[in-house]
This record gives sequence, C-alpha cells and structure tokens, in this order.
Amino acid sequence: MKKQISLRDFNSAQKRRQFLEKQLNIHLDNISQFSFTEEQVKGRNIENLIGATQIPLGVAGPIKVQSEKCKVKSYYIPLATTEGALVASASRGCKAISESGGAYVEVETVGATRGSVFVTSGIRQSRQIIKWLENNFKLIAKVAQGESSHLKLLKIDSSLVGKNLFLRFCYDSQDAMGLNMVTIANTNVAFLLEKQFKIKCVAVAGNYDIDKKPAWLNFILGRGKKVWAEIILKGKLVKEILKTTPEAIAEVVYRKIQIGSAMAGSLGFNAHYANVVAAIFAATGQDLAQVSEGSLGVTTAEVLPNGDLYFSVFLPDLMCGTVGGGIHLPGQQEALKLMSLKGPGDSIKYAQIVGSAILAVELSLIASLAEGTLAKAHQKLGRGKGDKKSI
Repeated sequence: MKKQISLRDFNSAQKRRQFLEKQLNIHLDNISQFSFTEEQVKGRNIENLIGATQIPLGVAGPIKVQSEKCKVKSYYIPLATTEGALVASASRGCKAISESGGAYVEVETVGATRGSVFVTSGIRQSRQIIKWLENNFKLIAKVAQGESSHLKLLKIDSSLVGKNLFLRFCYDSQDAMGLNMVTIANTNVAFLLEKQFKIKCVAVAGNYDIDKKPAWLNFILGRGKKVWAEIILKGKLVKEILKTTPEAIAEVVYRKIQIGSAMAGSLGFNAHYANVVAAIFAATGQDLAQVSEGSLGVTTAEVLPNGDLYFSVFLPDLMCGTVGGGIHLPGQQEALKLMSLKGPGDSIKYAQIVGSAILAVELSLIASLAEGTLAKAHQKLGRGKGDKKSI
C-alpha cells in the first residue's frame, strides 16, 4: 500500500506550498511572501510552515502618557486590523487625551499563573498538602524556579472539591508573558508532589489558571498585569473634539456599560477592549489567544462638579510581554520600535501604552454612541467602494 504523503514529509515552506497548490489546484502567491526566515520560526513559533498572511497595519497617536514614576511622554500605537474606523477612532481619542494633558496610567505586575489539578484521597489529604505547601514554600520555589533564572514564585492559591485539589501557582516572569516557563515550573512541582504524597497530577494546566478564557477568578485576583488609566477632559474640549457632552458620555457609560453589561451577564463591563488588545497584540507578536482575557475590565465615567468629564478604564488581566513568543520576528520588532520600545525591560511601559490606547478608543467609541454617529463612521470608513451604502 502506497504511503500517504504528509505535510511533515517536506522540509521547506516552498515544498509544502507547491504540494498544496498541486493537490488543491490553487495558487498561493501572496502567502509565499514573508519577511522572516524559516529558521527564525522553526521549532519556536509554528509547524508545517507554508508562508504568512498579512493584516493591514495602521498607526494612531501620538498619545501622551504619564505615571507616578514617569513624566509625560508621547507614544505612537500600531494597530493591525481589518476593521475600518478603528484606527481613526483611536486617533480621535488620542487627540482628546493628549490635549487634556495626557493619560495617567498605572500598572501592577500580578504574575503569570498556572493552575494544576491533582487527585487526592479526599478532603483530609488535600488540606494536609495545602498546609505542607505553606510550610515548605522555599522548597517549592526552588524546585519551580530551577529551570529558569527569569522566574520567581510569588504565591500559591488553592481550592478543593471532593478528591480534586486545584493549586494555582503565581510567578513573576519579568518581561516575558511567561506561560511556557510557568508550565515547565509547575510540571517540576507536580513531580515533587506526586512523589511526596502518592497523588496524581491529572493536568498541569487544570483550568484554575485560568488561561485564555475570561473568568471571574482572573477578574478578582488579576493575572499578568493589572492596568488602570484615567483622564479628565474639559467640557469645552469634549464638545470640540468628541462632538458631544460630558453628560451624554456619562449616561452611555451608565446605561450601556454598567446596566447593559449586567443585564447580559457580561464578564467585561466595557465597550470593546478586545478590539484594541487584538490589534496591538497582532502588531507586536503577542499570544493572540490572550485577547480573551484582555476583554475583561471596567470603563467608568462621571461628570465632575465643574462640568469636566472624568473617564477611566481598568484591565485586571493583561497577559503580555516584550520578550519571547512572536515578538522577535522582524515585523513585530519594527512595531515595537514604533512604540519606542526595545523589548527587555519594557513590559511595564508596553502595558501602559496598551492601557492608554484602550482609554482612547473607549472614549472615542462611547462619544460616537452618545453623538449618534457610530453608523455614519462605519459607513464612511468601514466599507469599500463596492459595498452597499446602507447598513
């Protein structure tokens, strides 16, 4: 019997492409064009490489950003997206924020988490293990950190039900998003616990992380980085740039973001954080599945006694980094340079820029809703020449 040809039998992207073109009677001319080398991604970023697909890249800004430790500085925001009006909306928000003195942004490193699930003999043994972990934290940290000099165990949270013991390990992974490192670390700890207590680790990633899914646990405890961003805008500036009023924006936030989200049972009390997170992540080589966690967060707004608008965003769960993953690829490196970032040592600054970008786009979108021009903006900017004019 003749062996069926597999894509793994070919040793280059070109040969895999040619095989697919012949088998499917198609042409992959555009997919064949890419700027990275096969060696740069082989065994690191992808398998069965055939090429690359392109996403249009736009730039919003500059936007002024400041924090308690950093003076005001302007940044550009690269956004890889196919959604018309997103970059324009971001640019309008950036203008309003910058003319108001700049966004105030703070970032707290919570750490990457990996939550393993073990089967024990029951509640009594599970509680014994939890107590043992508390008394032997230094040993656990030494075992967990043994594979990496860039990892530090911060804490261990636990939960149990029946014979199921869930252990959520939280690590500081420095400038890396860190999931590969923490998976290896937890695997080492699992071996230790299995030997020490004669228990079984069913899954090193037992959904108590909780990874690549929006969840209240991450909303409450945080994951990766927590980000807060705020701005106070003069009422006159709101009218001139955003074409609406502070009162109208505050009402949309109250009725849409707060009540509407509650009525829907949403885990994200915001307009569209995921839109911005996805666009920046795609541009800069982040793990795109982490967009689901980046959708969590709360947008607030209120009119101050003097008539100015206070506007803020809060992200409890931003999993990102400036080293590792796809960040090393040439196009993604250039996008980081657009953000005035080098990579190592810049993960906090990266999170600050993401927070300020979300602040800008939330502000602009909610202003469009308040003004009643969202549909008009998408008619003008989100449709090609051949699309219908009505929506």
